[in-house]
Amino acid sequence: MTLPFHRLRMTAAGLLAALCLMAPGTPAVPAGTEGLRALFGSENRAIRTGEQVVAVTFNAAWNDAGLDRILGELARRRTPATFFLTGDFAGRHPEVVRSIAAAGHGLGNHSYSHPYFKDLTAAERTREVLAADQALRAAGAGAARTPFFRFPYSETSPAHIREVNALGFADIEFTTDTNGWKGTDGGMTVDQAVRRALDALRPGAILQMHLGAPEGRTEVLDAHALPLILDAFAARGYRVIDLRTLLDRQRRPGRT
Repeated sequence: MTLPFHRLRMTAAGLLAALCLMAPGTPAVPAGTEGLRALFGSENRAIRTGEQVVAVTFNAAWNDAGLDRILGELARRRTPATFFLTGDFAGRHPEVVRSIAAAGHGLGNHSYSHPYFKDLTAAERTREVLAADQALRAAGAGAARTPFFRFPYSETSPAHIREVNALGFADIEFTTDTNGWKGTDGGMTVDQAVRRALDALRPGAILQMHLGAPEGRTEVLDAHALPLILDAFAARGYRVIDLRTLLDRQRRPGRT
């Protein structure tokens, strides 16, 4: 499945930066945590529950366009979200990392440079994951940093998921993407983005949206679609939950 980001090719300087960030690190929650380990071995495209709950997530690799609107809407509704950032983005926008953390949202790992993992060696894939984790920590993610990883382009395989799990991260993908990242140039509208979110609505759905815009654009359809989506979720009796509750098996949806 091809997803929004054009492949980011690292320059020599970018590669050096990634390697310099490769100090050993561990995710925010130890790999031995029962709730985390329950997520291992799967690409987790939905939350395992029969309750009317959903999770809202954002990917970011380009720029911070739409950030204020997105954080404002989430704050106004007291709605949690998880932001999956590339390490390159975190290094360029540490203030965004800190703003997301200060707003109380979770921060996930989306690789360092957003490459196709199938084109990398095992060692290179490990560097991508750990360099991004280190970049988030260096940018000030603090306790908002989660042990969640999302593959670039949502390109997963059982072997690659095992590698990520061995590093202490659970793979969290998504049920549907609004495709708002395509913008009006790509034939999308706010209404279409909302419709895609609602068409996939079911207990445990994980929605993927995007912060920023590619190739220097400033139009962020997802920022405009977000309040309409959240209102529609609520009207249908759905509650947005924080993905971090999955780390606590006693609070996990569907458990008594």
